[in-house]
This record gives sequence, structure tokens and C-alpha cells, in this order.
Amino acid sequence: MRAGDELAPLEVPITRTLIVAGAVASRDYQDVHHDAEAARAKGSPDIFMNILTTNGLVGRYITDHFGPAAVLRRVAIRLGAPNRPGDTMVLRGTVEEVDGDTAVVRVSGDNGIGRHVSGTVTVTVPPTPGEAR
Repeated sequence: MRAGDELAPLEVPITRTLIVAGAVASRDYQDVHHDAEAARAKGSPDIFMNILTTNGLVGRYITDHFGPAAVLRRVAIRLGAPNRPGDTMVLRGTVEEVDGDTAVVRVSGDNGIGRHVSGTVTVTVPPTPGEAR
């Protein structure tokens, strides 16, 4: 891994099931993440994804690229445009810094209405046996 390396984009279909399951799995029972009527009453056209689900998807994106031995050291993300059912989020990443086995990756995720997530992930990738670094 080197500074400037680009990660392959990952397309994530945003389904109603993904949004609701992510909210339930993270114990986020706010009605805007599972009840379309309540979301509309609060000004949203539909339910939308919570930050914990987005955080998990960003983590998956990094470990899919760097492999199962990768260790997420720090995830610092901000949300923007909401992820709603029927859209697709495309995650992209660029390695910004490398220090030994640790890299800082700039990550962004865009959907049909704009930038859903942006931030950085610090990841450590242990060398594989026999690999010189």
C-alpha cells in the first residue's frame, strides 16, 4: 500500500431491509429509521439510514480491500445527504498516508442526491508471513 493508491469503488444498494436491519442491529429504534409515516411526519420523504449502519459499511469497504487481517484503528466520518430506500451508495477511497503497516484512507460515499458520508479510516494491515516490509 502506498499513498495515492485508489480503492476500487463499492456499490451498495440501499434497500428498506438494509436500513431497518442496520437500525435494529445497532439498537437504534428511532422511528425515522423504520417507520415511513413517522419519517414523513418529521419532514423526510421516507426512512433513512443511521450513522451506525453507515459506519459498518465503511468498515466493510476497508476490510474488503485490505483483507480480513486488517484492523480498523480509527473511523472518523460525517454524514451528509441521507441514504433512502431505492438509491445506491458508491463508496470510494484513497490512501492518504502510510506509516509502516498503518494507512490513513480518505473515504467518501455518494448517492443519487449527493455525498452521504465522508471522512478517514486509519487501518493497520499486518504483514503476511514471509512478506518483507
